[in-house]
Amino acid sequence: MGVLDEILAHKHEEVAARRAARPQAVLEAACRGLGPARELAEALTPGAGRRVRLIAEVKKASPSKGVLAADLDVTAQARAYAAAGADAVSVLTDARWFKGSLDDLVAVRGVMGRPLLRKDFTIDEYQLWEARAAGADAALLIVAALDRRALRDLHQAAKGVGVHTLVEAHTTAELEEALAIGARVIGVNNRNLQTLATDLGTSLRLLPLIPPGHVAVAESGIFTRDDVARVADAGAHAVLVGEALVRAGDVAAKVRELCLEEA
Repeated sequence: MGVLDEILAHKHEEVAARRAARPQAVLEAACRGLGPARELAEALTPGAGRRVRLIAEVKKASPSKGVLAADLDVTAQARAYAAAGADAVSVLTDARWFKGSLDDLVAVRGVMGRPLLRKDFTIDEYQLWEARAAGADAALLIVAALDRRALRDLHQAAKGVGVHTLVEAHTTAELEEALAIGARVIGVNNRNLQTLATDLGTSLRLLPLIPPGHVAVAESGIFTRDDVARVADAGAHAVLVGEALVRAGDVAAKVRELCLEEA
C-alpha cells in the first residue's frame, strides 16, 4: 500500500464521520445566498507584464517533511501572501497528515479577498459543500485519488455547488483524464503521491502536453527562481508553492522571487 492509498482509506472514514456530525443538507443551507466564487482561472492567467502567477500555500506540515511550522499563524501568513502580491492562496485542510483544518480555511477567508483553494483529498461531493461553506472558491481534485467516473462526477458536481476546481495529474494518462472531463485549470504535481518522491522533470514532460485554452499550474518541488523559470519555459502559467514560502524569512522577497520579479 502506498502513501496515497493509506491517506484515502482514512479519508473515507473521516468524511463519513464528518457527514454524520454535520449533514450535507446543513452545509447546503449555509451556502444559500453566497455570492459567486472568485475566478481561479482568471487570477492565474499571466498578464500585466507578469510571466507567471503564484498560488501561495498555507502549510503547517506534510507527509514527506513532517512538521514545517507547528505554530504557524495562518491569518498572518495569508496576509503576508496577499500583501506581497500572491495571486491566490491554497489552504491545507487535512488534519492527520498536514495538521490543517476547515477552521484554517475560514480564518484565511476572513482576512483576504484573493481566490482561495481548499487543498485536501476530495473523494465526495460532501467535501465540496464543506469547501464552499468555509469560504473556498475552488477545490482540488486529484486524478490519482479517483476513478474515472468519480472524477467526472465530482468535476460536474463542483459546478452545481458553485466552486471552481484545480484538477491535478502526475502522469500522461492522468493528464489525458483531466483534459477529457474538460478541466480548465490543470495542475501537474511533481510529487508521486504513493512514494512521495519529487521530480521537477514531471512538469517539464507534461506541461507541454497541455493544449492552449487551459491554465497550467506546476506543483511541488518548487523552491527557487530557477525552478520557476524552468517550469514556466515548459508552459506553466502559475506555480503552487508551500514549503519554500512557509520557511522563508522574508515572505515578500520570496514571493517576488517566485513570480520572477526583479529584486
